[in-house]
Amino acid sequence: MPGFEVFGVEEKKEIDEVLATGVLFRYEFPQERRGIYKVRQFEEDFARYCGVAHAQAVSSGTAALKVALTAMGVGPGDEVITQGFTFVATWEAIFDVGALPIFAEVDDTLNLDPANLESKITAKTKAIIPVHMLGAPARIKEIKAIADRYQIPVLEDTAQAPGAGIDGRKCGSFGLCGTFSFDPVKTLTTGEGGMIVTDDQDLWRKMSEYHDHGHDHIKNPGGRGGERRSFIGFNFRMMELQGAIGLAQLAKLDGIVAAQRRNKETLAKLVAELPGVSFRTVPDPAGDNASFLAFFLPDEVTTKQVNAILGQNGAGAVYFANNTWHYYPKWEHLLAASTLARSGWPFKEADGRRRVHYDPKALPQSAALIDRLLVYPVPVKLTDERLEQIAKAVKAAKAAG
Repeated sequence: MPGFEVFGVEEKKEIDEVLATGVLFRYEFPQERRGIYKVRQFEEDFARYCGVAHAQAVSSGTAALKVALTAMGVGPGDEVITQGFTFVATWEAIFDVGALPIFAEVDDTLNLDPANLESKITAKTKAIIPVHMLGAPARIKEIKAIADRYQIPVLEDTAQAPGAGIDGRKCGSFGLCGTFSFDPVKTLTTGEGGMIVTDDQDLWRKMSEYHDHGHDHIKNPGGRGGERRSFIGFNFRMMELQGAIGLAQLAKLDGIVAAQRRNKETLAKLVAELPGVSFRTVPDPAGDNASFLAFFLPDEVTTKQVNAILGQNGAGAVYFANNTWHYYPKWEHLLAASTLARSGWPFKEADGRRRVHYDPKALPQSAALIDRLLVYPVPVKLTDERLEQIAKAVKAAKAAG
């Protein structure tokens, strides 16, 4: 699955060019860097790859969400709809800009259910964040149509799906903006780092300034510190070493996705031997980045029994119903309103009034799917030994059934 599987001389070459300049900061020092601007080049290449006008590199995928939401003007008093099957960063960022996350159901794509989305919209809804989970696109066209009808902007969380798309158009390019993560286990990795893509020049300008303490980045003879600031910002900058690695990884992304698709197809043929198995719906199989193989078994009991046998044979799958990072009922800190703030923020107002309560049983449709879900991460390099191990485990589970 992750891009670190294909680290090689290409990444080293890009890093060495940065180290030769001695400049790790993405801005300033024009004489010392001798024309080497890796982060800027990474942004330009990534925007071109996604088919959009602008890209803004940041320090993480989580930062990408916060920078995007902030530039969109989302804040206290607002609601943002997202799905109950996602990484915690999606809703952490919503809380961090002062808004409230509103959780909607997923359907058999394991992404935001358009049918449930509309019921969550209120006058306070200021953004919708569909998440392209586990490498496959959401029903983004349907989601965007609903959002457009209510004039609500869409921010695509594409952290797990770089290279994915629908009808030849890349995920991340359908909404007002799209965010990406390049952490250690992502398809394209820079160790840490993130990106936001958009066609909206004004939004990009706001993101560019906000992520760098509000600096407007207009060239001035006084050098850094002479810029003006239209609003307050923070520091979410990407450094040149990350940009260098990102350039080399981006050049390999299509090859990574192609390898994952081949390996996913091979794994799916093995898993198809399990009695009663069915596979997640992928809206456009040609646009699957194939970093995960997700499949369902007939009921919760069978799913647990089968996975126990797979695990006993060294090939256990991920059972997301027990996953504490990605699944709404397992977010104990969210459900318990746990926070370090003495006031209770973001769950309480400064005067102690409760802003929101989250019911662990609020998403029954999602629970009915996740309880039956098993997932295999798909590697870029799938060995014959691993295939044989999975095949034997599936055979044992089939025999037991």
